[in-house]
Amino acid sequence: MFTSQFKCEIMLKLAMQTSPYAKLLLSAMNSSGCKVIRDRHFACEDCDGSVSGGFDVASSQIVLCQNNIHQQSHMNRVVTHELIHAFDHCRAHVDWFNNLRHLACSEECVRGRALRSILAVRKISAEEAQKIVDEVFDSCSNDHAPFGRIPHGSKDAEFAYRDHESRDRYNTNL
Repeated sequence: MFTSQFKCEIMLKLAMQTSPYAKLLLSAMNSSGCKVIRDRHFACEDCDGSVSGGFDVASSQIVLCQNNIHQQSHMNRVVTHELIHAFDHCRAHVDWFNNLRHLACSEECVRGRALRSILAVRKISAEEAQKIVDEVFDSCSNDHAPFGRIPHGSKDAEFAYRDHESRDRYNTNL
């Protein structure tokens, strides 16, 4: 029988190789000067509660909760979500600790998720958190980098990945 860590590492490897979202984010980070190395930037660990993963700013590492991720589709979603945080950290130099607007914006600007994320990491009122989310919602929801569009499914993600990978070929032919 496989350990949960071994299973987590296999699912992570598969996500990085096959998920169009993960492939696009990894390529975009590399293009931005933030090369991601699986053994250095990902860790499979047991976590408390129902948390699936997180991005550790101090170590620039994505933690995957091996005790809470049991299916490949779940792993793909968690890896994508945490890579978005890593991409924002790389590209936008997000001030995670002092600027709650940055935190709200990095939550893919889904209002409910952004609100829950702020409330989970800061001791502020729900009203204050909602005000912060409302302040950044319009500008953040228009930031589609590195996807170039809002991907509504894996086909959109595959197109976005191909567009990203071929962008240099297009520019050199101008």
